[in-house]
Amino acid sequence: MGSVMSLFSSGKISKEELETALNKAKGIVSSNPVVVFSKTYCGYCQRVKQLFTQLGATYKLLELDEENDGSKIQAALLEWTGQRTVPNVFIGGKHIGGCDAVMEKHQGGKLVPLLADVGAIAG
Repeated sequence: MGSVMSLFSSGKISKEELETALNKAKGIVSSNPVVVFSKTYCGYCQRVKQLFTQLGATYKLLELDEENDGSKIQAALLEWTGQRTVPNVFIGGKHIGGCDAVMEKHQGGKLVPLLADVGAIAG
């Protein structure tokens, strides 16, 4: 359910489309210190965006439900990270995970140093 293979088998996305979306996602991640792949209506996404805003972090936000190729990018993220859900967060080019992983890092005092290391907040 919701896997890349089901997208292939249903004919919703071709290998070429997946590759294009994957290249786009990787390009965005490599050219921005912090990236949040999100959906506007997602409560978990709201929590992460709120936390980053409270911390004063600068980040690249991609609302997949507002992107023409958002579902393809989400399929590409699944292929790349093994995570199907949003938010899908990257810091310094590394996949951090979703809301729970971000909150866990924050509770453990590890999020702020990560954000500071990549220049997303004043260290």
